[in-house]
Amino acid sequence: MRRNPSYSPRPSVAEPRRELLLAVRSFVRGARACPGVLRIALVGSLVTSKAIPKDADVLVTIDATMDLGELARAGRRLKGSAQTINLGADIFLADVTGRYLGRICHYRECHPRVACRAQHCGRREHLNDDLHVITLSKQLIAAPPLDLWPSVIRRLTVSADVEALLLTELERVQ
Repeated sequence: MRRNPSYSPRPSVAEPRRELLLAVRSFVRGARACPGVLRIALVGSLVTSKAIPKDADVLVTIDATMDLGELARAGRRLKGSAQTINLGADIFLADVTGRYLGRICHYRECHPRVACRAQHCGRREHLNDDLHVITLSKQLIAAPPLDLWPSVIRRLTVSADVEALLLTELERVQ
């Protein structure tokens, strides 16, 4: 008898939340230094107490005209850290007006690829404007569950590991 394949994440470590939270902390350290980054927030299942989140979802509010190169490098490091434990990461982008722009492209260099889902690939370097695939609501952009930088703002009760591994460190530095 054949079973249906499971589509739940299968991390390669016993405590994937710890690894993802440490990777997000490292991302925040690098991304906050990028000129044009105005806010960094954590959204998605990593904010909850879900034992095995499939990825780390970070929302970055930017100056709409900023060069995304340095932020894309930090994003690729976050994605790479998550991939080493068989999980993922997404860096969502919004502008100061609360408009969703898309995600940081996971490719280092822009050139036509079959797997690219950007609607306007190459129009803006490092921007994957796959708005037909995923978009964030204005409400989520305006009030994400957890702001990480420039100040920590909790809009819900966070789990102990988020508090200990991420917020305590970020608040101390701020």
